Amino acid sequence: MQILKAGVLYFAVVFGAGLVLGPIRILWVVSFLGARMAELLEAPIMLVITIVAARWIVGRLAVPPTPSSRLGMGGIALSLLLIAEFALVLWLRGISIGEYLAARDPVAGTVYYLMLGAFAVMPLLVARR
Repeated sequence: MQILKAGVLYFAVVFGAGLVLGPIRILWVVSFLGARMAELLEAPIMLVITIVAARWIVGRLAVPPTPSSRLGMGGIALSLLLIAEFALVLWLRGISIGEYLAARDPVAGTVYYLMLGAFAVMPLLVARR
């Protein structure tokens, strides 16, 4: 149950930050720098948020340091993130998952997929000191 709570909280914090940064990126940064550059500029901000959130939640909820516990937390959060993101994006844009994935910029899309992987493993990578 502790791992589930940690995963849900981790998802909520990072997704919430993405909900705040997404409209800023889309409404302001894209018009000045283009979609690719806007997504690439958002990635390091989201990485910092991911690191801070993972470290805080692991410490706050005392998630056991075992790989299965930490990866379980990340896996739960990643599953919820993908469900929420696809549901929200597909609903807002009115497109299928295939169309959404095909429309991604190759460079920004690759960074996005790497960020998803980092998000999933970050609870394992952050050490409690």
